[in-house]
Amino acid sequence: MPVTVNSVVQVLFFLIVLLLITKPLGLYIQKVMAGERTWLSPIFTPVERVFYRLAGVDAEQEQKWTTYTIAMLAFSAAGMLLLFALQRTQQWLPFNPQGFGPVEPQLAFNTAASFTTNTNWQAYGGEQTMSYLTQMAGLAFHNFVSGATGICLAVALIRALSRRSVQELGNFWVDITRCTLYILLPFSIIGALVLVSQGVVQNFNPYTVVHTLEGTTQVIAQGPVASQEFIKEFGTNGGGFFNANSAHPFENPNVITNMLEMLAIFAIPAALVYTFGKMVGNIKQGWTIWAAMALLFALGVAVALPSEQAGNPLLSHVGADQAISAYQAGGNMEGKEVRFGITQSALFAVVTTDASCGAVNSFLDSYTPLGGLIPMANIALGEVIFGGVGSGLYGILVFAILAVFIAGLMVGRTPEYLGKKIEQKEMKMAALAILILPASILGFTAIASVLQMGTSSILNAGPHGLSEMLYAYTSGTGNNGSAFGGLSANTPFYNWTVGFAMLIGRFAFVVPVMALAGSLAKKRIVPASAGTFPTTGPLFVTLLAGVILIVGALTYFPAYSLGPIVEHLLMLAGKVF
Repeated sequence: MPVTVNSVVQVLFFLIVLLLITKPLGLYIQKVMAGERTWLSPIFTPVERVFYRLAGVDAEQEQKWTTYTIAMLAFSAAGMLLLFALQRTQQWLPFNPQGFGPVEPQLAFNTAASFTTNTNWQAYGGEQTMSYLTQMAGLAFHNFVSGATGICLAVALIRALSRRSVQELGNFWVDITRCTLYILLPFSIIGALVLVSQGVVQNFNPYTVVHTLEGTTQVIAQGPVASQEFIKEFGTNGGGFFNANSAHPFENPNVITNMLEMLAIFAIPAALVYTFGKMVGNIKQGWTIWAAMALLFALGVAVALPSEQAGNPLLSHVGADQAISAYQAGGNMEGKEVRFGITQSALFAVVTTDASCGAVNSFLDSYTPLGGLIPMANIALGEVIFGGVGSGLYGILVFAILAVFIAGLMVGRTPEYLGKKIEQKEMKMAALAILILPASILGFTAIASVLQMGTSSILNAGPHGLSEMLYAYTSGTGNNGSAFGGLSANTPFYNWTVGFAMLIGRFAFVVPVMALAGSLAKKRIVPASAGTFPTTGPLFVTLLAGVILIVGALTYFPAYSLGPIVEHLLMLAGKVF
């Protein structure tokens, strides 16, 4: 089934609005991270100074990459331990109207690792497991600070590229304070109020018990949802208050909130690209990265959306898809909300997996094989297609360095990026960062696929079962947090292994990136010459997108050929799983 005009209009509208907000938000982030005066300075500057005074932080003292990284790791470790303790003791703490008991140790570890790493993978039902205090003081708090940490790391790498012959990359404590106070907090308050106006719930009431027309009772969960919902998207976190996540009407009531939440997911990742161009003194560099991201995003939509609108040919043959979704004139509506339809569901799935968000408004396990392949591949590529807040930018900059290295080999000269020579040490760090993710994804999947502890949790047999396991470790390592949904992940095996995959995907990736930043910061800036490969314009956009796709294809094609690709071919042959 061809893509409808209505679908094209919706995708174009999304991209146009995203483009319009990129520059103003990116310029604002640049001012905040440079310590310049903004419209919020009169409110937050005194608060910022109080925090520094209480913590004993010298805001003027910058840090080397090692000190900056150690501070980030120490802050993350402390936050993870506190969240673990909060889950284990929530039965004794206030704001627990449902009287929930302590979270099991392995699930508490998994959740603490998840929210600390900005993954927000949920192996539990939020409304049946977490107290209001745990949701707000634990999970929502990490939505702010884990997102802010990603922004800090991206800005540190940008400083390394823009400065010459220095060792300092900024001050982590100053950066994370400014990110949280000036960027994440005010926009999240405004966004939460908008969501409340559209019907998203925000209260501290006990769950409501109602009597249905059939004479049974039903428990309606509620709570402080809106305050967590917007930062869940804006900070590319993804962990929902409810088990149904953004498919739940209390989290995402209508198409207005759906579009707002998708734009919130991409807002900071897109803006940071403009911030990058502004900080390095060449706006074209930022727009070039933006164009490469938009190109890869469009390619993903161009595969996922037609696949879902075409639907399952076996159902089409007997007319079942027409009966299921007559208003859509066919297509795969299984696992999707009627209020969103195929376009808004498929677009949300692509957006949330291009970014490290993981929020979902449909059931990915019910997607067609190719429709489910795109979200999985988006994460596996490193979530550099806009990506998470900060993580998308520093991830794609690693690929940009790899791209100019390849270009340098082609023309026979030492490659340069923004005037910094890319030499042996930089390439070792870039290669190490790129290899860490597939080693975790494919390694853990291989182990799960040969152990009964791993295969016992899959819902479907055959290639779809492999896809369920592969997606779980892809999502965990990629710090995305979405799931196919068919895998029963709340088991000791998956709680421990996915938990470690999340820690590897965040911190084992970040350390070589920061080492790369430290090395680049020390280099002099070499003036461009006639032999310098241009890193702006259509040629570099194509080269960068091509390198990302080729690295991904060479790494993951064997696994995908055993999973979603063979499942697609078998579906065409008349067999489903």
